[in-house]
Amino acid sequence: MYALLSVFSLLDVILNLAQKFPAASQLPLKGIFQGIKLIGAILVGILMISLLIGQSPAILISGLGAMAAVLMLVFKDPILGLVAGIQLSANDMLKLGDWLEMPKYGADGAVIDIGLTTVKVRNWDNTITTIPTWSLVSDSFKNWSGMSASGGRRIKRSISIDVTSIRFLDEDEMQRLNKAHLLKPYLTSRHQEINEWNRQQGSTESILNLRRMTNIGTFRAYLNEYLRNHPRIRKDMTLMVRQLAPGDNGLPLEIYAFTNTVVWLEYESIQADIFDHIFAIVEEFGLRLHQSPTGNDIRSLAGAFKQ
Repeated sequence: MYALLSVFSLLDVILNLAQKFPAASQLPLKGIFQGIKLIGAILVGILMISLLIGQSPAILISGLGAMAAVLMLVFKDPILGLVAGIQLSANDMLKLGDWLEMPKYGADGAVIDIGLTTVKVRNWDNTITTIPTWSLVSDSFKNWSGMSASGGRRIKRSISIDVTSIRFLDEDEMQRLNKAHLLKPYLTSRHQEINEWNRQQGSTESILNLRRMTNIGTFRAYLNEYLRNHPRIRKDMTLMVRQLAPGDNGLPLEIYAFTNTVVWLEYESIQADIFDHIFAIVEEFGLRLHQSPTGNDIRSLAGAFKQ
């Protein structure tokens, strides 16, 4: 028994030393060491019983076959946890410090402990969620470590444009917008393309026969150039401004880009700055944002009816 306790203490020392190395500290070593302790305790227990009854350990082990079902039931979680820990480590599915998201268990935070039977996650509200280790293999979860390793965090947010404000640009508006450095190359190229197409058509009697620039298309081009020239946006990752399907809330215009940082506070600041600019500049293109009527809108409408 004392020898077993000494071995356990030695394993604890080895585990503590291993966790001081960055490479080893990210592996689920705690669960593996707990599994070794469990197996060692079972073997020592069998040896002690064999000494007490004066029988060979082999006889006891052979007799355990009849109790296999009971043993599997008793040690179900440790056995599943040991196998799951090995799979998590071998497949590099999870390590300490990873950002794990698993809605089934209400987990959304950093992994702080990977044990034989449970994995502990410190959520962003500082609560602790405990997840069975085997469920990380049998169920699906989201590991955000790939995002952290890439060095870029995604912005995927849309604004809703009032479709009644979408129209063609007139010459005065085109001349005014042409003064914008970000828009000048686009407007020049687009104007030449449209003029050439209209010239080939020949007929200018109806507006239906002509192509013209729209304020929504020009606004989308402006946002593309604005993002490409933004110092905190990654140019080597996906970057686009796209229209989504229109609906009751207008025409969604989605910003899809990646920041050059994964730090949460910096990311939120960059995203807010971009949308602050978008909200302020949209009227320069003759567009209106769509939003549901507020209390002030209803009061204004009621006042208009009273007059």
